[in-house]
Amino acid sequence: MNSLLKKNLKSAFKGLQIEIPEKDRLIISAKKDTVLPILRFLKDTGYEHLALVSCVDWIEEKEFELIYILSAYMQKDSEYTDREKTNITLKTRISRENPDFFTVIPVFETAEPYEREIHELYGIHFEGHPRQVPLLLERNYKIPPFRKDFDTREYVKEVFDNIPFVEGRAGEE
Repeated sequence: MNSLLKKNLKSAFKGLQIEIPEKDRLIISAKKDTVLPILRFLKDTGYEHLALVSCVDWIEEKEFELIYILSAYMQKDSEYTDREKTNITLKTRISRENPDFFTVIPVFETAEPYEREIHELYGIHFEGHPRQVPLLLERNYKIPPFRKDFDTREYVKEVFDNIPFVEGRAGEE
């Protein structure tokens, strides 16, 4: 099943790197401009569950890697098909200096909170996203806090060193 999917992907899209590290896994590395068509192709092929969107900061290479993990929903209660056993990982890299990508919400609506989270924690702007407003954090940061160049010690010093020390509670002797 995976070798047939690999063959179909390679014939439909140029420049893909596809690995099958295990029987039920397929890892696709693609250029950024082919991500949306590949996701649409995979969804139309039956991989309609977007399980996760994540990000890795490759600071030394000055890139972010966006990762999309897909699977197929189980169709019968009693057994899994080969497609349903397969997990697909689609990866692409974008510039860390200009972290712009496009939303994949037109293909997978469930990408909305993942993209908001990645925007907030890594600073990646998803063009076309309907509401890139804070999801988790209560304050703005000079550098988004999941980037590898975020200085946790500096942040703690700035925030917590400015909290006044309280000697004791009222009524205590």
